[in-house]
Amino acid sequence: MLDRDGFRPNVGIVLLNQKNQVFWGKRIRTHSWQFPQGGIDRGETPEQAMFRELHEEVGLQPEHVAIVARTRDWLRYEVPDRYIRRDARGHYKGQKQIWFLLQLTGFDWNLNLRATEHPEFDAWRWNDYWVPLDAVVEFKRGVYEMALTELSRYLPRMDVRPRFQPSGFRSPVAVDHAHAMDVAAQQVSSGPELPSSS
Repeated sequence: MLDRDGFRPNVGIVLLNQKNQVFWGKRIRTHSWQFPQGGIDRGETPEQAMFRELHEEVGLQPEHVAIVARTRDWLRYEVPDRYIRRDARGHYKGQKQIWFLLQLTGFDWNLNLRATEHPEFDAWRWNDYWVPLDAVVEFKRGVYEMALTELSRYLPRMDVRPRFQPSGFRSPVAVDHAHAMDVAAQQVSSGPELPSSS
């Protein structure tokens, strides 16, 4: 199913864990890594295609994830002729994609690269959000950068504050404030400094 410009509708998936790391899959029998992605079938919405691809490629069900955001418009990339079947050349140009940012609400053990008889990946790992793109096939790098940039504004905020403070611990600001209060109290109790009589 191609649009009038020769682009196939497709979805891309950026899957986050609780540390805002992204799922990175190694294409089966290759050395290239990528995010899960796949075509939109006739009659499917992008969201329906995303959930289908999520299950087919990494074994997750809708209850294992929460949708955080999606790109507003289609992001396109062209595929070089050497990657296009001969019978499709002249008609097929590349992919146009809606990208989804998902939060994993399940567990690592819910991931299953063998959920179907035709696996896409043979290895996976968590990587920093701004994953180096040199492991991605070259013609996809631009659209990956656009998708990561657009979706980055929706990244869940990481709570870096300590959940509790040990007893006797005071933050530097609190210490400074306490010191200032101590100095002020000493000045009040000692009264104004009088000149000594000689």
